[in-house]
Amino acid sequence: MSDTPTKEPKVDSTLSKGLSILENLAASPNGKGVTELSKELGLTKSNTFRLLQTLTTLGYVKHREDKSYSATLKTWQVGRASLDNLNLRELAAPEMSYLSNETQETIYLAVPENLSVIYIDKIDSQKPIRSWNRIGGSAPIHCVATGKAILAANYNALREQLVGNLTRHTELTLTSMPALDADMAETLKRGYGFDRGEFRDRILSFGAPITLPDGLAIAALGISLPDINLPAGGAERLGGLVAHAAQSVSAKLSRG
Repeated sequence: MSDTPTKEPKVDSTLSKGLSILENLAASPNGKGVTELSKELGLTKSNTFRLLQTLTTLGYVKHREDKSYSATLKTWQVGRASLDNLNLRELAAPEMSYLSNETQETIYLAVPENLSVIYIDKIDSQKPIRSWNRIGGSAPIHCVATGKAILAANYNALREQLVGNLTRHTELTLTSMPALDADMAETLKRGYGFDRGEFRDRILSFGAPITLPDGLAIAALGISLPDINLPAGGAERLGGLVAHAAQSVSAKLSRG
């Protein structure tokens, strides 16, 4: 047996420092300045500034009007691409079955795509009157509960993109930013999103985010049903069920 010590792999210090800045900004909802970043990371201000310029040029960081820096959605897109190695359908299957058994309504698994959500899996309702959308179908992120759940969790990063893009689909669609801001605050407080028939008339939905350990929402579970199927007092029960199920999937991701 050789006694030769195993050499530690070399780490590029510039890359390491750049990634530490990016990780710090990605976890900061309000952005940070050069001085704050340099103090937190133990870097010189000049080195921090140079690295921020590189990250800005590459599109991972933006320089805001208040002179602070924040991570862009390109950072999120890279993380999203890595999710291709995760089988979300398989991961969420037990929770979807649980929701289906408990509600007998249509259950969806959705992921964000620009300002929409895409349904990547579903379990059909067991009731004669039901809601329906196909796997691969999409809906505006601000109109349906799965979208609202994802949007609320990622609101600091996505809000600016929604200005001027709140398309109306029913009389109940939220089409003003103040109304959406209030709804997002309520969604976070409740722990789940609620669609009152904002995408399709008389079709309700409840959705909760599936999040990474840093809080980034990468998907959502949803329950969808015609309003005629909702019993008195049923909204809180369905919202609680979907929130619990989504938290269970999120816990698997944190262990994974």
